Amino acid sequence: MKNSRILFDKILVANRGEIAVRVMRAARALGIRTVAVYAEVDKDSWHVSFADEAFCLGHEALSDTYLNVEKIIAIARETRSDAIHPGYGFLSESPELVKACEASGITFIGPDTRAIKLMGNKIESREFVRKIGVPTTQGIVGDTQTLIREAGKIPLPILVKAAAGGGGKGMRIVRDLSELENIIETTTREAKTYFGDGTVFIEKYVEEPRHIEFQVMGDKHGHAIHLFERECSIQRRYQKIIEESPSPTLTDEVRKKMGEAAVAITKAIGYNNAGTIEFLVDKDLNFYFLEMNTRIQVEHPITEMVTGIDLVQEQILVAAGNPLSFRQEDIRQSGHAIECRVYAEDPSHNFLPSPGDMILYREPANHRVRIDSCTDKAATIHSFYDPMISKVIVWEENREHARRKMIDVLKDYIIHGIKTNIRFLIELLQQENYIRNKISTKYCDIHLDEIVKASEEKRGGIVTDAPLASYVLYFLIHKNNDEGSSVWEKIGYWRDVLELKLTMDEKDYEIVVYSAKSGMWEVVLGNHSYLVEIPHISENKITVKADEGIFTADISHDNYGNAFVSCNGHIFNIHRDDLLIKEDTYSGLDSPDNEGQNAVFTPMPGKVVKVNVKTGDKVAKGDQLIVVEAMKMENSIVSPRDAIIEKVNAKQGQMVDGSRPLIVFEAAETN
Repeated sequence: MKNSRILFDKILVANRGEIAVRVMRAARALGIRTVAVYAEVDKDSWHVSFADEAFCLGHEALSDTYLNVEKIIAIARETRSDAIHPGYGFLSESPELVKACEASGITFIGPDTRAIKLMGNKIESREFVRKIGVPTTQGIVGDTQTLIREAGKIPLPILVKAAAGGGGKGMRIVRDLSELENIIETTTREAKTYFGDGTVFIEKYVEEPRHIEFQVMGDKHGHAIHLFERECSIQRRYQKIIEESPSPTLTDEVRKKMGEAAVAITKAIGYNNAGTIEFLVDKDLNFYFLEMNTRIQVEHPITEMVTGIDLVQEQILVAAGNPLSFRQEDIRQSGHAIECRVYAEDPSHNFLPSPGDMILYREPANHRVRIDSCTDKAATIHSFYDPMISKVIVWEENREHARRKMIDVLKDYIIHGIKTNIRFLIELLQQENYIRNKISTKYCDIHLDEIVKASEEKRGGIVTDAPLASYVLYFLIHKNNDEGSSVWEKIGYWRDVLELKLTMDEKDYEIVVYSAKSGMWEVVLGNHSYLVEIPHISENKITVKADEGIFTADISHDNYGNAFVSCNGHIFNIHRDDLLIKEDTYSGLDSPDNEGQNAVFTPMPGKVVKVNVKTGDKVAKGDQLIVVEAMKMENSIVSPRDAIIEKVNAKQGQMVDGSRPLIVFEAAETN
């Protein structure tokens, strides 16, 4: 049968990062060549080198690169690509791209224009599924004044949503109607920015809901099936961070009903590729249609793990005209899969995006684990795009075994140089509420401080001597006198006694290391002395053994005197002042300390989307001054105190970083 399949010769992948690599892997397995497209800022990205051919779209502006239908079609024609796979995000649900493909004789690997338009608009899709008997929540549509006037007809809380939204963007809860107008304005602006359509609507907000979705697939021969469900209730800002399959929430009866409803929707619209029907499920297991995503989902790997079906390959085969490779009765769920999304963000600061340069990137070793990543080495995470770095997927026979395995895997996932949510994920997976499945889509919002505090307490339980000693011994022993060695490995190691002054987590330490008997070292830290040996040392890794126990650490350094030491998922930051630095640099992140409280800086690079103040304005502590968009998220920068604006150094549309103040205050009066 396989020899009779219809196959493409070449596919252009109109996306970036891990999903582009994922699609290319599937195409390669089918013997299909691939073409990558990229923004100039992505020229060194993994997906560019992974493809058989690669073409630049322009600089970083999305309208000029990954959202430029005309350029993408031109490259597809130039390379004689048979098809375009859009991945997810960007143009994956764009009717314009589908039309352009049709006009150029290129196959779009996704559904047809009708399905995308119908299900891509949440207002129209809600009405469509309601007519075929699938339950939906109460809602209101209309212009801004209509929404404001009619909102009181739905009991609070309510949800303002972008009609063309997706990926957790364009949604805000309203618990006080006095906030409604401002929230409609903000959501409309965000919707216009990300989806090109500012239309919003209102629906009843289900308290403590579960987010459970069903993977569906249809072909061009009228067949449609589902591949069971994924539990996606662990979210932050309506964006999923942990998914699992099967759902630990559903009964067999409810699972069957939801699967039948998902297939009914799929058949009713004549759907002919991979898609996802998303539902909200309340505490009584009543389910309500939420939306349909007419594309492959970020979390599709867990469905692949429990069904054994390669969804991306199936997408490609179906788009080429082949019938589905399986029937509904052929599909079974086996075992339990969990996916964790690794983001460049800081959970301790409300998940603030953390773009920048990785110093060390090492995926978990010695585990049976799947990692779909945007990179295979230390790379730059840009502020222009979504902050997701990778997806970690594990499979085991049951949920508890999968949970424990995921914790072990994440502890062995090392990323230095930028903030990530890895430690947060580890702590969340150990929460009793997660273990007992006492969660909802609001769980992270409600328990954020608790989870961060628990993680910090465990970090504080690690004796500070261990990371300090590991760091010093690593750079003392693992030196290299080759021409390409860094100054870290060339300075201060010529004598038998090494004395250093270090700073770790803003606290100063003095450490002395003696070369003791063969294979042993004596480490003196304050009033403590340890006789240690090194059972293992390799690139970026060391194991230190003393009477107090064994400590394994992952170690890296940047060019500015900073070192990073990982242990058990925690990262310790160490600075050594006596080393030469390769180049002079100025970090804008230090600027606020230099300026005191008379200036306001952006905590991350991004684009200014709104300026609320002007010279001479009086502002109160907590007032919103500027809104900066970074990594697909709007970040409000507020006033740290009551003040008068002396100068505004930013304007709408401007790209900014932390190198200069956005707002300067008049000096505060002093007695």
